[in-house]
Amino acid sequence: MSLRRVAVVLGLLETFGPISMDLYMPALPELAADLGTSESLAQATMSACMLGLALGQLVVGPLSDRFGRRRPLLFGVGLFALLSLACALTPSIELLLAARFFQGLCGSAGIVIALAVARDLTDGVELVRLLAMLTTVGALAPIVAPVVGGQLAPYMGWRGIFGVLAGIGVALFLLALTSLPESLPPGARFTKGGGRQFGAVLQDRMFLRFLVVAALGGVAFFTYLASISFVLQDSYALSPQVFSLCFAGNAVMAVVGAQINRVVVRRAGTARMYAIGTTLGAVAAASALVSVLFGLGLIPLLVSLALMMLASGGSQSNGSALALAGHRERAGTAAALLGTSSFALGPLVAPLVSLSGTSPLSMSLTMTVAYVGAAVLVWVAVLPRLRRLQVRPDQVDVVPPGPL
Repeated sequence: MSLRRVAVVLGLLETFGPISMDLYMPALPELAADLGTSESLAQATMSACMLGLALGQLVVGPLSDRFGRRRPLLFGVGLFALLSLACALTPSIELLLAARFFQGLCGSAGIVIALAVARDLTDGVELVRLLAMLTTVGALAPIVAPVVGGQLAPYMGWRGIFGVLAGIGVALFLLALTSLPESLPPGARFTKGGGRQFGAVLQDRMFLRFLVVAALGGVAFFTYLASISFVLQDSYALSPQVFSLCFAGNAVMAVVGAQINRVVVRRAGTARMYAIGTTLGAVAAASALVSVLFGLGLIPLLVSLALMMLASGGSQSNGSALALAGHRERAGTAAALLGTSSFALGPLVAPLVSLSGTSPLSMSLTMTVAYVGAAVLVWVAVLPRLRRLQVRPDQVDVVPPGPL
């Protein structure tokens, strides 16, 4: 199986996060009205799923190091499809929150195992390029999902959209069953307990720095994801159809960012592109805040958000490659910790920010604080440590593990 074909399969498996959020995002206001609940609780259905996606990776990642990649993947994807159907049938917001949590718990298998398989197959700059290909394929979901969701919402409602999500889960199960071979042979599997695996990875202080940056980036991205539907439809009076097109346009920018990074990283280097992407994200988020504070209107806000997505698409694969570089034998565990750091904090922050109502100011301010914090950490705590390890900004070698 060619590496390009593997990238397509892995990229599609990584869509569990985006499709779980984006497909029904245009129907969030309708969901809130139908279940007689608040905007904050409607957003919390996204938070519940995201928390499941985060915590599930901590279980599935070590299991995939011990039992191989295929079995945990197929089990998780199959249950995801069944739980999507349960979401469509739930009669209350409380049951929907529970179903969404377990849906995310099972869907996490696609996300963490896709990253672990990529690390099984490649390293160094080729890992960055493969992850960029995964980002490109995976970004099709946030491009297509809100457009499809926006068009389906007036006819199928949010329950029908969850039925569609169940069908997508079945399709991805069949794809994994027929197209993804085992990438971790029995002789390379880590047979010791999961606690020891986590302990070994967390002793790497360099890895911990990448985790914190990923967590801050997750806060910014999830705040955007949970708020943008209410901001554009309520504050700027866009229809679900127009909103879905704007959201898809921003997702296209993530694809563009991933492709720019894939082309440039061999020359510029992983560390340099990581720093540039994080810094551009901070600048773009701050620009969104300025446009809101000074009432500059919709267009400057959309441009700022598009630049933020461009930066996110360009920097994500670099951070993942640098973090996983020294942990090939525990790729599933390291990928789980990395994914959890991205998924865990954002779902907690976003509903708290919107307790008094979702607004352009609450969204842009939260994104700015998170992204600026990430950029400062990269320049102050990450790049100087890479220099001590003699990893030049233009170097494409892997980062060796170990405390600093």
